[in-house]
Amino acid sequence: MKADVTTLEASKAGTVELADAIFGLKPRPDLIHRMVRYQLLKRMAGTHHAQDRSEVNVTGKKMYKQKGTGQARHGDKSVPQWRGGGKAFGPKPRSHAIELPKKVRALALRHALSAKAQAGEIVVLDKAASKDGKTSGIRDQFAKLAWSNVLIIDGAELEASFVRAVRNLPNIDVLPVQGVNVYDILRRKTLVLTKAAIAALEERFKDAPIGKADAKGDGKAPKARGEAKP
Repeated sequence: MKADVTTLEASKAGTVELADAIFGLKPRPDLIHRMVRYQLLKRMAGTHHAQDRSEVNVTGKKMYKQKGTGQARHGDKSVPQWRGGGKAFGPKPRSHAIELPKKVRALALRHALSAKAQAGEIVVLDKAASKDGKTSGIRDQFAKLAWSNVLIIDGAELEASFVRAVRNLPNIDVLPVQGVNVYDILRRKTLVLTKAAIAALEERFKDAPIGKADAKGDGKAPKARGEAKP
């Protein structure tokens, strides 16, 4: 599929061919959901902690004698029934990360890019550069392009002046191509890819297979074994 190339001055700079193996797949929400869940769980700190009865700072003395008081039998005040006692089965520090095969993660990224392409929310930029590094100039350029909620993916190296000019703008993210991920793609309305980013993505997925169903775009599931043909 072809896409027009634009500049920050809102002028056309030719066209570019987008690979069907990356931008022409039939999006699968299940794969994208699995990848987003994998990312969110992996970044959770898991530092929550509640004190159990062995950690609370209370006396270990028995509250009162075992018998003859007419009340229930109790030991010390560290039990969960008393105020200031330990938490029963409280949270402890742990990792929330789950496993997801590397091939599934790579496939989910391609499906996320295809979903953006199918929705018409991909813009190809000639290059992400700023002459003076001023936020005011970049803000005016983005206003002409109607970019208010954008993720910009550049090549392996980001231009320092462009990053400095963009970092104060709300809802605008800039990432190098090696940092592209499904969650950041979905959380912004428009995905802006520079020509360098597209070249890097095509190099990364140059051996990626594309099925017949994906190429046609029908998205039909394969028939089960033994199912009668129409």
